[in-house]
Amino acid sequence: MTPITEVAGRRLALSNLDKVIHPASGTTKGELLHYYATVEAVILPHLHDRPVSFLRYPDGPDGQVFFTKNPPPGTPAWVNTAPMPRSEDPGARQVVIQDLASLMWAANLVVEFHTHQWRAASPAVADRLVLDLDPGPPATIVECCRVALHLRERLAADGLTAYAKTSGSKGLHLLVPLEPTPSEQVSAYARRLAVDAEAELPRLVVHRMAKHLRPGKVFVDHSQNAAAKTTATPYTLRARRLPAVSAPVTWEEVESCTSPETLVLLMNDVAPRLEDYGDLLAPLFDPAAAAPLPAAPPGATP
Repeated sequence: MTPITEVAGRRLALSNLDKVIHPASGTTKGELLHYYATVEAVILPHLHDRPVSFLRYPDGPDGQVFFTKNPPPGTPAWVNTAPMPRSEDPGARQVVIQDLASLMWAANLVVEFHTHQWRAASPAVADRLVLDLDPGPPATIVECCRVALHLRERLAADGLTAYAKTSGSKGLHLLVPLEPTPSEQVSAYARRLAVDAEAELPRLVVHRMAKHLRPGKVFVDHSQNAAAKTTATPYTLRARRLPAVSAPVTWEEVESCTSPETLVLLMNDVAPRLEDYGDLLAPLFDPAAAAPLPAAPPGATP
């Protein structure tokens, strides 16, 4: 019988709590739910007011894995949704995770959380920029860290401050707080950053996704700034054999990274890190930390 639990005044049916989701560690669904309850205070601000897409892996990473934007069948009426301006479906809506009850409802589906760089009230107006650094083997996160340090300095020269997190897979994400800016402009600026990085570090960086260009280099994926795209939310678990988390890291950790294993952060690593550092991405919510994009150079492609 599926147990019924009350969470923040909402009744939830939490199923298959003993089911192993992350096979390399034997992590169960119950442990996964406990993790999300533990990190509620830091993950909810990153989800708040942002339409969320789910990468579902109900049978673990070796089972069926599928991406969904629409509210899943059976979504409770009390789970918030927001309209999504999609040309193919003008009436489309997506879930917005606003509280602990909706967080635990979604976690019970066994999902990765992926969010836009803009908020529901201002579609396609970004308040952050993201750069996804994705290594092409034999490159690893070690090379991503070298590229991240270069990009940090480049962003700083433009008056922007970058914060780093692991992707929870093989790479690294850089997040930059912005004054609200149309996503189209943010996308164009991010692309210029990637192109410039390739010109300055041609043996290390590639700005195009083509697979034949990527072996041994770091792909600076600027495309996730497009209004329609999403990125793994900070503190989300990823659909991996180990319960890896997309977790913030310090710049000291980035600077000292010489082995990929040092930046593999798992579910059980997060609580101790929060005790030591708090949320390293908290400045993303500080209006004083948000900065404007620099003006596009003459002749730049919009």
